Amino acid sequence: MPVHVEHEQFQQIGERLLNAMDANNTERVQEILNQDLSAVDIAHIIESTPSKRRADIWKFLSESQKGEVISHLSDDLQLHYLTKMSPEQVLEAIQDLDSDDFADVLQQLPETNRIAVLHSMEPEDRREVEELLAYPEDTAGGLMNPEVLTIRANVTLDVVLRYLRRQSDLPDQFDSLYVVNRNDQLVGTLPLHALLLGDPDTTVREVMNSDIEGIPAASRDSDVAKLFANHDWISAPVVDEKGKLLGQITIDDIVDVIREEADHTVMSMAGLDEDEDAFAPVWSSAKGRAVWLGLNLLTAFIAALVILNFEDAIAMITALAVMNPVVASMGGVAGSQTLTLVIRAQATGKINASNYLWLLGREFGVGLINGFLWAIVTAFVCWLLFSNVQLAIVSGIAILANITIAKISGALLPVILEKLKIDPALSGSVILTTVTDAVGFFTLLGLATWYLL
Repeated sequence: MPVHVEHEQFQQIGERLLNAMDANNTERVQEILNQDLSAVDIAHIIESTPSKRRADIWKFLSESQKGEVISHLSDDLQLHYLTKMSPEQVLEAIQDLDSDDFADVLQQLPETNRIAVLHSMEPEDRREVEELLAYPEDTAGGLMNPEVLTIRANVTLDVVLRYLRRQSDLPDQFDSLYVVNRNDQLVGTLPLHALLLGDPDTTVREVMNSDIEGIPAASRDSDVAKLFANHDWISAPVVDEKGKLLGQITIDDIVDVIREEADHTVMSMAGLDEDEDAFAPVWSSAKGRAVWLGLNLLTAFIAALVILNFEDAIAMITALAVMNPVVASMGGVAGSQTLTLVIRAQATGKINASNYLWLLGREFGVGLINGFLWAIVTAFVCWLLFSNVQLAIVSGIAILANITIAKISGALLPVILEKLKIDPALSGSVILTTVTDAVGFFTLLGLATWYLL
């Protein structure tokens, strides 16, 4: 059974795999794929190679391997491979996956393909998967695995142990058993350490943890991730509105949520989808980035129009053309610092009505301090370069104003965008750049027109 390998060893195995493929050594390729690499490793290799290589690797995988590998691929690649398979092939590939992983893969398919695969399933299996598909992918219900071990509170620990020994299969990851009543409503949990260390004649009710509350199935995955982080959970039960136990979420699912949120934040700031494929074909990558570049061009023209209104001032004092990008750049960096800080605080749930005004005031203070400091430095350098005291004063004031306004804008924008149901990570940086450029140019050129001309 292949296991996940260390990074350096993985790179060496990956190179051997590609070399074997180049040499058309089919036997060696099969040996590496079946013995040296896990499904996670194969998925990583596929995502790390150009499309032609991907097609070659995919041909060597067995149907059972394809199912495991697909579950570890990005959404775009999952869709790419699944849509090329018949419903019967899809079912054969993913039938051995856990129910939650099975449902996750099916959600990537177009509706007609998904229905066709469901119709190919046994009625009992289909009902279980359909119950999972009823929940959006980004909710607790979409994350949960319905395969849980349940017990009653009135039985002894010895009975529970004998019950576990009779099970032909146990969940891959579990640290507790869930205690339910006759209506399958959650009443508590029995940690494994309490089961193993407790007196066999003790009842479950005496040692169970009855303080835990189930996570509502409609809870957003980001909120669930915060609960796991705050309480150091390994697993947690999911319940419906009546408290009925539906399944459990384990830490491996939460790691995926945290990673996806981090990818989303980082990639969105550059206008990229979190599933942006580094080895996608040229045309598909160009299409995905064209819209963002167009938006940036539009905002750049807005800033350019500000400069156009002061062309007489620039023509008379050419040094203003030199100072323009300096002022705009300082504001942009200062604003980005605050924007990133506030977006991160939003993501971790640390911003609320009681502390936001304090944060806004703090950033205003930081802007004033940094603004004064770098205004003095800018004015001094400007005086050294151009020997013009008035221009140095104007440049310093523009730096002070732009840094301070940038700090306030960086704190305000994420909250305003969130209220408008717009992703701050996606749109915040573009709007902030427009604000800092326009304010910087207007302040510098406006003051120059008023004070110097």
